[in-house]
Amino acid sequence: MSATGWDTEVCRDGDAFGRLAGEWTALYRRCATATPFQSHSWLHSWWTSYGAPGRLRVVLVRRAGRLVAAAPLRLVPGPVPVLTHLGGAITDFSDVLLCGELPEEQADEAVRRLTAALYRMARTAVVDLREVRDGAAAHRVYAAWPGPRHRTDDSVCMELPALPIEGLVARLPSARAQRARSKLRRLDRLGIEERAVRPGEVPEALGGLLRLHQRQWEGRGLNPEHLSPRFREHLHRAVSAMVESGDAMLTEFRLDGDVVAADLTLLSPLLSGGYLYGADPRLRSSKADVATLLLRNGARESSTAGRTVLSLLRGRESYKSHWRPHPAVSRRLLMSTRRTGPGLLLRAGYAEARRRAADALRDRDWVRRIRRR
Repeated sequence: MSATGWDTEVCRDGDAFGRLAGEWTALYRRCATATPFQSHSWLHSWWTSYGAPGRLRVVLVRRAGRLVAAAPLRLVPGPVPVLTHLGGAITDFSDVLLCGELPEEQADEAVRRLTAALYRMARTAVVDLREVRDGAAAHRVYAAWPGPRHRTDDSVCMELPALPIEGLVARLPSARAQRARSKLRRLDRLGIEERAVRPGEVPEALGGLLRLHQRQWEGRGLNPEHLSPRFREHLHRAVSAMVESGDAMLTEFRLDGDVVAADLTLLSPLLSGGYLYGADPRLRSSKADVATLLLRNGARESSTAGRTVLSLLRGRESYKSHWRPHPAVSRRLLMSTRRTGPGLLLRAGYAEARRRAADALRDRDWVRRIRRR
């Protein structure tokens, strides 16, 4: 530790990162802007399943021996080497962690030291943080960055206020609210039972969820990663720990004794987010609205735990728009030194081109739907 009481290090070893669980979790609990994707259970499990040896770069800042800031990163080699967040494409939000209990002067110093460590690492790689929510701690690093930087839009996440289902229905126009109440009454008449899965039952219940997820999306563009062994292993490992610690909730829905749907919701003090679900196609023949079933369950959990946001996570799927959610645009933060500045310009140009192409494709699909109608 330095004479000032501050210490900064970079963890490059996966086993050492695993041993940080207690320290990391204590910091995570003190970071008001953290999402479930910054929990140690999620990040270390992801690294165990997806990480490549020698590429871990976790920056740790301590004051008087206590962890007060951290940046969970990995090195991605290539023509333009990149330092990016742990969690990859299966993670909806990335961020750094900053202790919310520090006095402002100490918080500023923690940000300065975290930024300085990242700047030293950026001499050979561009820092590229994807899917950063507005208000996230990473924006403080971006504001303090002394070199070239670029910010652009990333994915859109749909968000609702953390209200009970009755409050969400009351936000709708009268005709749409009437349809929503009709769907809720239909669910009640069917007698679908909800049950929270206990920690010891998580592996078996997750296996059932993934099977239902595969059946639900069969022939309709299923994400192939959701069928991979590494995704299944990561989910089993991470969710078992997160259910135990209260950072996740796994719910089964039964009809006539059979599990006909399952839902995985990730939880943090800030928000709850429905991450993955599966539903038996026979629910459609029963005229059960699966989206309403899942939303009612998620709204109940988020509204009773003091959270402010019920996130529908990434994507603009049509079923989400029925509830009048707020589109929250995540940001992509690119940072470099002058030496790696050309790489930043290349990545920024590529990111802008991809975003414009996605917008054009979405607009084209929207015009097609209007013409069909």
